[in-house]
Order: sequence, then structure tokens, then C-alpha cells
Amino acid sequence: MNGPVTDNARLLERRYRLLGAGAPLFYDEPVHIVKGEGVWLYDADGKKYLDVYNNVPNVGHCHPHVVEALYKQSQTLNVHTRYLHELVLEYAERLTGLHDDPLAMAFIVCTGSEANEIALRMARRHTGKQGIICTNHTYHGNTAAVDELSSIFHNGKAPGPNVKTVPFPETYRPLNGLAGETLADACAGEVKQAIDEFEAEGIGFAGMLICSIFANEGLPDVPHGYMEKAMGHVREAGGLYIADEVQGGFARTGKRMWGYQTSGVTPDIATMGKPMGNGHPVGGVVARADLVNEFREHVMYFNTFGGNPVQCAVGMAVLDVLERENLQENALTVGNYTMQGLWKLQDKYDLIGDVRGHGLFIGVELVTDREKKTAAAEETRLIVNRMKDRGVLLSNIGVYGNVLKMRPPLPFSKDNADLLLSTLDDVLATV
Repeated sequence: MNGPVTDNARLLERRYRLLGAGAPLFYDEPVHIVKGEGVWLYDADGKKYLDVYNNVPNVGHCHPHVVEALYKQSQTLNVHTRYLHELVLEYAERLTGLHDDPLAMAFIVCTGSEANEIALRMARRHTGKQGIICTNHTYHGNTAAVDELSSIFHNGKAPGPNVKTVPFPETYRPLNGLAGETLADACAGEVKQAIDEFEAEGIGFAGMLICSIFANEGLPDVPHGYMEKAMGHVREAGGLYIADEVQGGFARTGKRMWGYQTSGVTPDIATMGKPMGNGHPVGGVVARADLVNEFREHVMYFNTFGGNPVQCAVGMAVLDVLERENLQENALTVGNYTMQGLWKLQDKYDLIGDVRGHGLFIGVELVTDREKKTAAAEETRLIVNRMKDRGVLLSNIGVYGNVLKMRPPLPFSKDNADLLLSTLDDVLATV
């Protein structure tokens, strides 16, 4: 039987030939994954990996209740929403019921990219203006429209005139070395400046789209009061606040169901994706009823697959599991437990400059000099690969690529956290 190196080399050759050498892969030596169950992944040789990365299987890989719902509905009906069916209404009712008022109407789509594109169209339709603000290190999808807001791939800048980037709010490397309310005012002031520039340029300001927990920015601790101040500027200018919940939503933060609820500011539109279907392609938008009705009145929007009965059955099953297994509470409890363990490692290893996060989404910033906060990018890459070799999968994020990204499926337990922490302890001792 061929060994894993030979098998993987063969797969890589085929992949490059069929998908292109630029198709991204994790790790210096990619893993050939063939099975998932709960918080575990298995490779072709039967090796077991603790998944501390994937939020797509939010309620666990191949959860039986979700799989059964998909199978049963597939046997009965799967058709688009130009016929009446109850499931899309039941799902939309249940989904909007989980959001804060006045988010009362929904679109069901297939991806977060689609959801964000609808949100942009709604904002521009409502305001009659084109300008959209995002942060300078973010990702919101891969269609042409939302790629302009994915500044993570454009050196922190927007490639076109209709998008402006602003520094993301953070306290670890604060803007101009400021602190407290002065920092919050300065960061929010960047939003005001971008709005004013749009108006001066004749483009006009339509809205601001942000990840509700600033995930790709490295999960920064946000200056207290920033969101109220920034969105105050947005709304004073007649723009809309769009919250991207693809990473922060569906109980990930532990404290609340949605990331925006941790800031105390309710958006005009919220978008959802990845964890919504636990691996099945489901995305969504919830918004104020007036915005949806206005959009529907002027735009004939139709999605062939969005809102089909199988999608909605899967989405309902995910919500069932979140509720029945108390996964929001688990995210908070186990997230806090994991953070405490990471703080102990921070006391032990100078390489750990900061530990921060929300529930079961945690960032560990690695630095070679704590005082200067010098990013330890190469050390981070090394640690990610060595953790993989020892059976724990995680990744890295942040402007400098030096933040360990921990975002496991929500059934992650304290025993799982202990394995993560002990393995990380061992690996840090080798760096």
C-alpha cells in the first residue's frame, strides 16, 4: 500500500492539473481528510485530528440530526421558491425571531457572498448613493461586488472609487497610541472622514459593512463606545449599518446568538453564511421590513436554489441542535475555560503577546518582543504546522499573520480544550 507522502503527492499533482496551482491549501504538507465526526477529522491513513478551526460545521461535523433532516427532505421535495411551500416561511419566521427588532424580513440564499451582495444592493437602492465603508483588513466574499470590500487581498485598500477602508478599531496596537474614549473617538472619526470624502467626491455614502467581531482583523478588543460612535456617524449621514455575521453568528460568541449583540448596536441589515447549514450551502439576509419591501418593489430578485425545502430543513435542524444541546452556553463556558488556559500559557511563554476573543472564537497574538509588539509571523506559521503534525488543526489570521485562529465546532468540550492546551504547550516549548 502506498504511503501518505506518495498518495498526497499524487493528489497534489492532480489538483494542480485540474484546479490550478494557486488553489489554496492549508499547511506546508497538506492533509488528506476523508471523514468528519463531531469535533474530529480523520485523514486517509486513519489519523485523528482535533478540529479547532472550522466554524462551517457549527454543530459538529456530520451531525446526525442535520444529516437526517437533509436526507428526509431530499426524498420528499426540493424545488425553488416560485412555488409555495411552508418550510421557507417557517424557517424565515424562526430565523428572524432570533434577531433583534427591527430585523423582521429575510432572504434565503446559498452563500455569505450572495448575502453581502444583496445587502450592498439594498443599501445603495435605499440611499440612492454608492459609497460603502469597510475596514482595512477584512473579507466579505468573492463576487465582483464584495471583492471590492475584501481589503485583506488588496493591501488594506479598496480597488475602486465606491469603497473606502478605515483602520479597524483595536486596543492592542491602538491608532496613534491613543487609549480609552479618545481612542474610540479617533477610530470613529476615521469613519466620519470617509463619509465626508464620499460626499465631497459626489459618490455619496450608502453604508458601512463590517464583521461584527472583526474576525479577519484578528479579533481585536474594540475600544469601548466605538460602535455607538461610528454607527452614530453612519446613521447621521443617512447610511445603513450592515453586520456580517458569517463568522460571529449562530451562538459563536457564547454570550448572545449574534456578534452584533455584543456591541449593543443593532444593524439595519445582517448577513449570514457558512455555519447556517453546517456544511450545506445556506446563506441569508435579515433586514428591516421597509428595506426589504422597498428592494422587492424595485428589483426582481430571484435565487434558483435559495430557500429551497432541503436548505430550509437543514437550516431548521441546525437551529434545533443549537437549542437542544445548549451550544450557546457551551460556547461561553468552554470558551472561557480555554481562554483561562491560554492566559496561563501567556504567563509561561513570552511569545504570547495577547489572548482575546468571544466564546469559541479565540485569537492568540504571537510576538517576538512584547514591549515593541513585534509580530512573530514565521513562528506562528511554524506553530500551526507543528500543531497539525500533533493532531490539532488551527490556522492564523491578522494583518501580520501572527494571530493563532481558534474557531472549533460548538460541541467543543473542556476535554477537547485540555488537549488543545497541552499540545500547544508542548509545541511552544519547541519554538
